[in-house]
Amino acid sequence: MRLRPNQNQNQNQTAVGIALDCDNSVPGRSAHHAPPTFNLAIMDMYSIIAMMIARNLLAEVRLALAESPAVALLGPRQVGKTTLALTVGKDEASVYLDLESAQDRAKLSEPGLYLPQHEDKLVILDEIQRVPQLFQSLRGLIDAGRRHGRGNGRFLLLGAASIELLKQASESLAGRIRYLELSPVHAGEAGADRLDALWLRGGFPESLLAASDAASLRWRSDFIRTYLERDIPQLGPRIPAETLRRLWTMLAHQQSGLLNAAALARSLAVDGKTIASYLDLLVDLLLVRRLPPWHSNAGKRLVKSPKAYVRDSGLVHALLGIGDREALLSHPVSGGSWEGLAVESLVAAAPIGTEASFYRTAAGAEIDLVLKLPGHAQAWAIEIKRSLAPKLDRGFHLACEDIEPEQRWVVYGGTELYPIANQVQAVSLTALCTRLSALDAHARMGIGSETPWRRM
Repeated sequence: MRLRPNQNQNQNQTAVGIALDCDNSVPGRSAHHAPPTFNLAIMDMYSIIAMMIARNLLAEVRLALAESPAVALLGPRQVGKTTLALTVGKDEASVYLDLESAQDRAKLSEPGLYLPQHEDKLVILDEIQRVPQLFQSLRGLIDAGRRHGRGNGRFLLLGAASIELLKQASESLAGRIRYLELSPVHAGEAGADRLDALWLRGGFPESLLAASDAASLRWRSDFIRTYLERDIPQLGPRIPAETLRRLWTMLAHQQSGLLNAAALARSLAVDGKTIASYLDLLVDLLLVRRLPPWHSNAGKRLVKSPKAYVRDSGLVHALLGIGDREALLSHPVSGGSWEGLAVESLVAAAPIGTEASFYRTAAGAEIDLVLKLPGHAQAWAIEIKRSLAPKLDRGFHLACEDIEPEQRWVVYGGTELYPIANQVQAVSLTALCTRLSALDAHARMGIGSETPWRRM
């Protein structure tokens, strides 16, 4: 019996199953055991996975392919890139090549001979960072295709975001490529019913939809080990795995706090330049976020240090050995972890081109998250509380007087929407994510760039 995804799903979304992503870094599986290439016509069999989560990026990928010859879909391993790409591929004639498969790499040993045979198809190249020399060939093929009337929608490139990958693509495919980032499942995608599980387990589909909290924690622990021991050495400079784990764990302990690079350097017994390179690597791999401070008010003494977040709450908890909800609620990182989940979810749900920051002055005025939306003259001010009965600090009101936001929100742990103060609404995390996702489609999907785009 073959089950199909829900036909009533919004066609601007795609479904991600718990074990579908063909990123070949499943913890414990080596590249030598990568699955063979398969025809996109058999993708329906993947829908036997019982639980699905709708992702919101599908419409943006389709639009990008309609407007650009090449699209790079970047994100951490196991986040769902392959599943989303194969869903796109089901809509038209497509070829899927997994570049961790020796068989598929062999097909591209002479890309100038193999790829022109598929000029009329969308070519999906997975794990593109494994064969960076392909970028030069793609440039020639794209230019030749334009002369033949085949301009856009030629190549969909999937890869973990690495410094070298972005450098190669930017240099070789300038003016020919658009970048999109697929983050872990956010609160708006998970929905209110899964929000507690999302907070504890994080947004990697296999972790979120695991059979139990214990199974989810094992998956995340394996993921961390595999990333440290295998993936990061492949994607960036070689750093001792134990050193990077200690740094990652220290950042988890300080979740949502101001970044103190000097203190981290002292703890790891390295110099400032070294710790900066380690942090840059984790940021470039989309594992850590540096949230910059608001900088548009020259008349105030503003905090200049960024905030640091491990981008997936489930990884925060795995790094700290937090295995269940009770342990999470009693842990000192609980508040910072909830703030991190909210920040990541809201930034992921916001339109492309949104600038995210926080506001804090030496006098105590503070806003947890400031979103400058494309096409909006004024920012949105968002305070984040876990409480079911949130109370606003005076610092939030002072900060709002400084930046004069267009909208003022307090994200809290409840479900109702209600006014909490003059011009301030209390709202659930999922509801605000939904509101951001539903903003004008042109603002959400109409902004592209040949430069690597980041929601940092």
